[in-house]
Amino acid sequence: MGRLTTFIVSLGLVVGLFAQAPQQRYVTSGLDPQINHIAVIGDSYTTGAVEGGQGPKGWTTLAWQSLSERGVQVDADVVAEGGAGYEARGNRGSIFADLTARAVQPDDALVVFFGSRNDKDANLAIYGRLSHDALTMARRTAPTARMLIIGPPWVNADVPPNLLGIRDILRDQARQVGATFIDPIAERWFFDNPELIGADGIHPTDAGHAYMADKIAPLIGKELPRWV
Repeated sequence: MGRLTTFIVSLGLVVGLFAQAPQQRYVTSGLDPQINHIAVIGDSYTTGAVEGGQGPKGWTTLAWQSLSERGVQVDADVVAEGGAGYEARGNRGSIFADLTARAVQPDDALVVFFGSRNDKDANLAIYGRLSHDALTMARRTAPTARMLIIGPPWVNADVPPNLLGIRDILRDQARQVGATFIDPIAERWFFDNPELIGADGIHPTDAGHAYMADKIAPLIGKELPRWV
């Protein structure tokens, strides 16, 4: 049977406002044996925030719709928490390793990590250990899964130097587990599109989530069979 798609939704800001996180469950696919089981781990760029991307307007929902239109069936467990990162604790106290333990299943075809800009002030040595823990946990749990690691995004070219160090460590950790690494900073996501970021200067709007879905859906599709 297809697994239930799970969203653990924290509506707090990526920098860590406090909110309780209701859990929503719904089935996105039927009994098709070609269904691709996916786990997604992220922060409020994945949960959405008051600035945009909540519910059906979030990038994940839009990405699954885009993939479905190309004949790619997805059954996804999305576990994300506002404020969380590999080192940074989210507004419910979780880091990415905690979210990984909840999201990843042995039969996953793909595991996706996205973020996190919340780690911008992280100690690099501690970050290296904790990012290693999260990625290797995913690899041990789902040894045959492909892995897609999307690094921390930023909203403009004025990227904090420590975040660049975080990005470089994560890129190296991705290589060690055989994952595909995507760098939103190098690819200048959002840099020339200030209208995609809300008034807080941090979170994407609904249009920003549509933009992320357009970026991420093909990346996910390329890691899966039946991509056309």
